[in-house]
Formats: sequence, C-alpha cells, structure tokens
Amino acid sequence: MPSAGLQIVIGLGKSGLALVQFLLAKGFNVAVADTRAHPPGAEVLAVEHPEVATHYGELNEAFLAAAEVIYVSPGLAVSHPVLQRLQQQGIRIAGDIDVFAQYAKAPVIAITGSNAKSSVTTLVGQMAQEAGKRVAVGGNLGVPVVELLDPDAELYVLELSSFQLETTELLAPYVATCLNISEDHMDRYPEGIASYIAAKQRIFERARYAVVNRDDAQAFAPEHPIEVSYSFTLEAPASINEFGVRATAAGTFIALGEQNLLPVSALKLKGRHNLANALAALALASTIELPLASTLQTAQNFAGLPHRCQWLAEHEQVTWYNDSKGTNVGATLAALAGLADTVPGKIVLIAGGDGKGADFSPLKKPVKQECRAVILLGKDALLIEQQLAGAVPCYHVASLPEAVQLAAKLAQAEDLVLLSPACASLDMFTSFEHRGEVFEQALRELIG
Repeated sequence: MPSAGLQIVIGLGKSGLALVQFLLAKGFNVAVADTRAHPPGAEVLAVEHPEVATHYGELNEAFLAAAEVIYVSPGLAVSHPVLQRLQQQGIRIAGDIDVFAQYAKAPVIAITGSNAKSSVTTLVGQMAQEAGKRVAVGGNLGVPVVELLDPDAELYVLELSSFQLETTELLAPYVATCLNISEDHMDRYPEGIASYIAAKQRIFERARYAVVNRDDAQAFAPEHPIEVSYSFTLEAPASINEFGVRATAAGTFIALGEQNLLPVSALKLKGRHNLANALAALALASTIELPLASTLQTAQNFAGLPHRCQWLAEHEQVTWYNDSKGTNVGATLAALAGLADTVPGKIVLIAGGDGKGADFSPLKKPVKQECRAVILLGKDALLIEQQLAGAVPCYHVASLPEAVQLAAKLAQAEDLVLLSPACASLDMFTSFEHRGEVFEQALRELIG
C-alpha cells in the first residue's frame, strides 16, 4: 500500500505530468507545484484530475512544507533556498528516477557524460533489441522514465543528466558509465566544475559494474570502489577487457584486447568522436553479455541521431553538417576533432547562443588549426569572439538563414560547414532540435 504522506511534484512538463499520473494511479496522495504561472501540463491535469491541489508561480514554502516527499523537475536547481530549507526540515527531495528505481524489475544500463549520451544510449538500445532483448530506452532522452516501466522488459537503458543524478538515491544500475567530462551548465554549478563532476559521479554509487573511458581521467572518479567490467580508448587496447583502435598494415581496426574486430572504415558514422561512441556502446553491451558479432553489426549500421554531427549534403564541393546538439564547448571540440580529417579543406564553423557561463577559450587553438572562419550569432556571440581573438576571422549574423548564406560565400572547394554552437539554443529557438531544423531548411533553400 502507498504511504499516506503527501507527494508533491514540482514541474509540470512532460516528465512531471507523467510522474503525477503514475503516482495517482498507484494510489498516492499527490499535489503539484510549478514555478511557471501557466505550465504546459496544467490543462491536462485540470481536466483529468481536478481533485489535485496545485500552486503555480513562485515557490510557496507553506504549500510545499506539507509534503513527505518532493519530486523536483531537473529544470529546477536543488540548491533553491526554499528546497534547501525544506530538506533541512526532514522533507525528502527526490526525482522521477527514484520512482522508476522502486518499480523496475529488470537490469539497468545507466549512461551519463557531458557529450554523446543520447547517441550511446540509442546505440546500446539498438544493440540489445537486435540481439533479441525486450528493451526500454529513455530517461533524459525521449520517453519519461515512469512510462518505460514494463513487467515484461528484460533491460532498461537510461540516459541521465547531472540534474537527474542530483536527486537520485535509489537507482542501482547493473552497469554505469560517465562517457566524458567537459564544462557544461556552469550557470547551475557556480562553485565550479568539481561540483558538476561530483554530480556525474553519483551514477556509480550503487552500480555493480563500471565502464570507463581511459582517455578522460575526469570521467571516472567514483567516491566508492567499483568493479570495472570493460574500458574503452581511442588508442590501442592495453588489456583483454579494453576496446580500442589498432592500426595495422591492413587498415585501422576496432579491437578488443589482441583481437581485431572490425575495420573502422566499415562504420557509417565518421569521426573520432563517433568512433569513441561505438567503443563505449560495445563495452556496455559486452558487460551485459550481448553477442559480440551482433553488437558489431549494429555498430556498423548505426546512422546516428538527428542534429548530432549529422551529414546533410554536399553542394558545390562543400560538405554541410548539423551538430545543433553541440550545446557546450566540449561537444564542439569533439565535433571539430572528429570532422577535421574527413575533408581536405578547412571548416567554416557556425556557433553561438546562450553559453550558460562557459569558458570558450579552449576553442581557440582547434579553431585556429582547423577553421577558415567562425560565424557567430545569439546571446554570447561577442563573448565567443573575444575569447577567439586572433584565431580566425569572425563574422556576426542576426539569424541562422543569414549564417547559411554567409557560410556558402566563405567556404571554398573541399571545405566543410559545421553548425556546432557550443551553446544552448533557448535565447533564439524553442530547442536544439528547432535550431537544427531552421539550419536544415535554410540549407535546402540555398541548394534549391
């Protein structure tokens, strides 16, 4: 039987509404709050569950103080003073991942990292499905976690953000990984990157096994000892349980220990960052003992996700890529490094948006080495230009269609135009997907 205590859900977006409906179906006493005056799920809730008490607008401490548990949307910082005071009074602050953890009966693969979470989560899900497993994939990606719950599921694959991990106490994954670390969400971690890394490391707290990126020391620093099942690297493998890359007279191969498994050239996705994603997925799949022959075939056929270093077109000897999901500096660094060797020419980079307090200076060296020009737009365009000073010419535009027109003029034969903003999109667009769609439409109009 459910506890009689009041469960308050803060945040009535897609995941929040799904959580409210799930808790009500389980018989819990539920109330809802949202910092927005008109949250997106308010009308549905009013029609389907008019009995549920609500408070919209600035957090009301008295309303929230009646709760036994408060489930907080990832969009609201747990450092909010009201939440901190309520927590000190003994009210538990949690998230929907903990609700999922209480009801999920199948093993969980948990994936976090600054970049590539969605790609690796999707690829691992496809590997499991094509190996014959009944698998449910979601979390920070797509379907809210409580909607994934299925008594017939044999495996769950979850993408988890640092915000979700901050409110996760009960999840015990069979295997967990932090793919990489680079500065992101510094507006939510004003005390510095160490607190961001600590949030990411929470993924390992109750995990049975860890998959480790040997090329990123910051990505694996768990507070408690944990057994490493497999590791991955873009170098030659150093042990029998390490996936890596080996150069031979016959070409460059994905390798596991001493075994050369698959020519890198056989992968549909090009670039070192996509190769790292494939290696991470193979390591996770091997931990749950999916057949290697099957997972290699899935990796070979994987075409990637929209807006994530997605090849769009070649027009007048210039190749165009959409990496609108490049919402932080680390993602853009990975895109530049991954794509630089795929064309003989230079890169025309389109960047800018809301930098979320990030330091853009790490871009200066690779931009100078790999780029012909940088086209900037959005809230932090001037800041990016200042931190790239002297690297390459920078141009300012007011819109993405204008950026596409200018990029076509600046690019030379055998160059590559890359939209990889290193910034969030919400200063100009509804989402990174919307930003990518505007880019693709402008390219279609250019090509005619």
